[in-house]
Amino acid sequence: MRSNLFVILFALFALQGCATQPLRGTGDLGVVVERDSGKLQIVDTTARTILGEISGLGDLSHATVVFSRDQRYAYVFGRDGGLTKVDILRRRIVKRVLQSGNSIGGAISQDGRLIAAANYTPGGVKFFRSDTLAQVADIPAIGADGKRSKVVGLVSAPGDRFVFSLYNAGEIWTADMKAPAHPVIHKFTGVGKEPYDGIITPDGRYYLAGLFGEDGMALLDLWHLPNGVKRILNGYGKGSRRLPVYKMPHLEGWGFYKHYAFVPAVGHHEVLVIDTDTWRQAGVIPTYGQPVFVVGQPYSRHIWVDFAFPDNGAIQVIDAPTRRVIRTLKPGKGVLFLEFTPRGENVWVSARDSNKLVVYDTATFRRVTELPSHKPSGIFFTPRAYKLGW
Repeated sequence: MRSNLFVILFALFALQGCATQPLRGTGDLGVVVERDSGKLQIVDTTARTILGEISGLGDLSHATVVFSRDQRYAYVFGRDGGLTKVDILRRRIVKRVLQSGNSIGGAISQDGRLIAAANYTPGGVKFFRSDTLAQVADIPAIGADGKRSKVVGLVSAPGDRFVFSLYNAGEIWTADMKAPAHPVIHKFTGVGKEPYDGIITPDGRYYLAGLFGEDGMALLDLWHLPNGVKRILNGYGKGSRRLPVYKMPHLEGWGFYKHYAFVPAVGHHEVLVIDTDTWRQAGVIPTYGQPVFVVGQPYSRHIWVDFAFPDNGAIQVIDAPTRRVIRTLKPGKGVLFLEFTPRGENVWVSARDSNKLVVYDTATFRRVTELPSHKPSGIFFTPRAYKLGW
């Protein structure tokens, strides 16, 4: 009897302890990078509130984040080469490793088992188990010229593959990581000068790399690798003056409407429209400044754009069918990032130099709320866990 009573009392105390921790899901959570302080803010996109913060993440000046399949864990890639696994429910660091001298981003495999980190120094891609952060593979980015190259544009692809670009070597590689100890690598050389970023199309078929060293883009059909890389938009920009580039545009989150893609033009105050049936230029949309992010609003005809310095106090909204700018908004100084809630009713904007986050109603373009944030940059919501490409 006495032993049974002890078991019952122990269970009651355990349940009371659990009751002090509120039970909640993770589908409406997200993280905001505070780049100067090495912190993450945990945000609730339903209540539009800040739940807390996590410190000790190192240099976050160009940080990116991916999420585990259950949306509980965030994997943070820091500029100092740090890879940090964060529990966003308990708001604590689970594990942190310094895996390189300079990292520029990362991705998570289709099955969620592997985390891949793209590195500048030394150039290459390292792979880690998502549960323990134990390293399982290292692919040095040594180009056809025999030199190490910075790695950029790393994305996840169907079949537990990864695709990335070698900035210095002008190459695109694919890595099949079904067996991490024996990666299957395909290399494509001579794709163009200085590929600076990459994106995978929503159907998982095409990888595109933007070129910084020359006009045009490189296109790789992942369904037909033997066909090699195709150059597209080679003639863009000829005869026009290219402006100084203060911030490299990003290809992440392209806007798509029907069979058209909306992409940032390097060195021009324009958004390019590409026909994805032919991969030819189908139009140009003049914009407020040099686009950085060109992002499609979920379940909408609208494309949202932010800009590089000195025009980075504004964002514009493009109506995709008419290809016209329909709204210019001024969230604050130093706008860096746009992130939509999963169904597109709100967009969160980071205004770094105004030290705030601004939330807009996408139907009315009304400013819903502002939240304090110290030098915010990237905003990442947990539903990214279910999308390939990062």
